[in-house]
Amino acid sequence: MSKITITNPVIWADVPDPDVIRVGKTFYMVSTSMHSIPGCPIMKSENLRDWKIVNYVFNSFEDNEAHELLDGKGIYGNGSWASSLRYHNDLYYVCFSSNDMQQFYVYQTADIENGVWERHVIQGLHHDPSLLFDEGRVFVFHGNGDIRITELAEDVKDIKAGGINQLLFETEREGINLRAEGCHAHKLNGYYYLFFIDWPGIRNRRRRQLCYRSRELLGPYEHKVILDDDMGYQNNGIAQGGIIDTPAGEWYALLFQDHGSVGRIPCVLPLQWVDDWPVIGVNGKAPQSFEAELPDAAPTPLVISDDFIYSENKLALNWQWNHNPDHELWSVTERAGWLRLHSGEVASGVEFARNTLTQRTEGPACSGITLLDTSFMNVGDYAGLVALQSQYGTIGIEVLDNGERRLTHCVKGSNGSQETLESVRWSDSRIYLKIDFDFRDSLDLARFYYSADDEAWNPLGQPLQMSYLLEHFMGYRIGLFNYATKQAGGYADFDYLRYIKFN
Repeated sequence: MSKITITNPVIWADVPDPDVIRVGKTFYMVSTSMHSIPGCPIMKSENLRDWKIVNYVFNSFEDNEAHELLDGKGIYGNGSWASSLRYHNDLYYVCFSSNDMQQFYVYQTADIENGVWERHVIQGLHHDPSLLFDEGRVFVFHGNGDIRITELAEDVKDIKAGGINQLLFETEREGINLRAEGCHAHKLNGYYYLFFIDWPGIRNRRRRQLCYRSRELLGPYEHKVILDDDMGYQNNGIAQGGIIDTPAGEWYALLFQDHGSVGRIPCVLPLQWVDDWPVIGVNGKAPQSFEAELPDAAPTPLVISDDFIYSENKLALNWQWNHNPDHELWSVTERAGWLRLHSGEVASGVEFARNTLTQRTEGPACSGITLLDTSFMNVGDYAGLVALQSQYGTIGIEVLDNGERRLTHCVKGSNGSQETLESVRWSDSRIYLKIDFDFRDSLDLARFYYSADDEAWNPLGQPLQMSYLLEHFMGYRIGLFNYATKQAGGYADFDYLRYIKFN
């Protein structure tokens, strides 16, 4: 087998809490999706370097006012958290907990790339769970600091009556800011291995990767710090994720690193076994690049340009909605080659507007451009492009009470409400809009532009200082939006999203 060079990060975009498995020669990965729908993306790779989205676990896991952005709050920072992906007896399993629902979800399918996932709901929160199939029994390890083990029924649809359900052990408290969480459980080499992250509270310490091991399921467990490095980036430790072997017998860890406003980005690191302990990295360091005995493959873009030319009302897998969409209010077939967003429920700002269609942003820098047709917008409607996180920024057209169109740049104000920074009259029904995202050297700036001809670009408002905030718990996304502030019934048409990634 030929060798390839793996350079970190393998994806310079928000793909947090990764878990990875190998089936034959193919690797599959799941990650956290929070409030983005469809959720729990499944990615596929032949070499751990080049990943492609092939499926999602669910199109919606709850239908209520919060999940549909109808309660004035939404599920920002909640939704589906760290997922566990496993393959057992020809079935694929994904499980996760939802803080806002206080429930534990288990999904299964026989076809990870094309199948529909069967859903099961178990009451109670199982924080950062990891499934382990062990000689006819099924366990989920979960918790933050106080690590628990819960036995599931053999069909993995419920907690096993009379099964193990107890505190397994308590992790370190002294000098720890964030106690151990993010469990990944494996049974290898005659040991039970439990991988965690923690965050020492001592000055200048960072997140680190831990491993607990025991020859007995219920312990006692011993542990070591197996990686404590930031790969030279602002003391942000690389930690939390899965481990995997290759057909050639090599071992790797797929972890993530907090990387400013772009989000949490996955990194692949070599792993060696020494005295039955996993040792991640090279001489205690996370390498920027290294060689791996894996096949070469053509890269597939994670974020795409889209002309919205579809034969049916179905979008590319790269797109996700902000919260559950109203599927009656969007179309790519009503006007061929255009995305049409109808306005529905009246919203106070873009953060609470349904049917905002998003993709990730990517480092080191990227740009998104669209052509917006405002011909059929109603009075009070606002449509355009958004740099979406808790501290968001928009550029678009709003329609005033007298029917006048205004080109408007908004941000989230200090009191939490949407604030207009600049607004100028716009006489044409069409306009080109652009947002540039610059993550180089942690600059983390978004800049907003408009054009009448897609050639001469003019800035509007002021650059947005992007910041990764836990209110959304997600890297910045670029989104297309249209919402009503007075009455439903209008619509905005987007000709395309033209996406450019800069290296």
